[in-house]
Amino acid sequence: MSFLIPFIITTLILAISLVIVSKLPVGVEIDSFGNAVVAGIILGLLNALIRPFAGSILLNVITLGLVSLVLNALVFGIAAVLVPGFRLRWGFLSAILGGLALAIVNGILDRILTMLGFIAAG
Repeated sequence: MSFLIPFIITTLILAISLVIVSKLPVGVEIDSFGNAVVAGIILGLLNALIRPFAGSILLNVITLGLVSLVLNALVFGIAAVLVPGFRLRWGFLSAILGGLALAIVNGILDRILTMLGFIAAG
């Protein structure tokens, strides 16, 4: 039960980040906050399943991070297919741009909430 609160907080931060990203000109569309929450849950689950098998640090160094970029776009695209109301207007390009924008916005929100003491540093 102790994992549930951090999971809910992380999902809500991710959902807010997705709504913000949908307002940027990156080709990501979200119909409602509820759809953003569902997309956040799906993104979180997909990342938890795929990241351990994503490859080694050496592979990312050799490919200059392209493996992570493509996997991130792939996860973003799969979530868009699975969640009604979450669309990528420009296909794979939107997945790449949206994934990058999401990482930046989510990182900023996480940092702000950590500094304000709403979430634990970690």
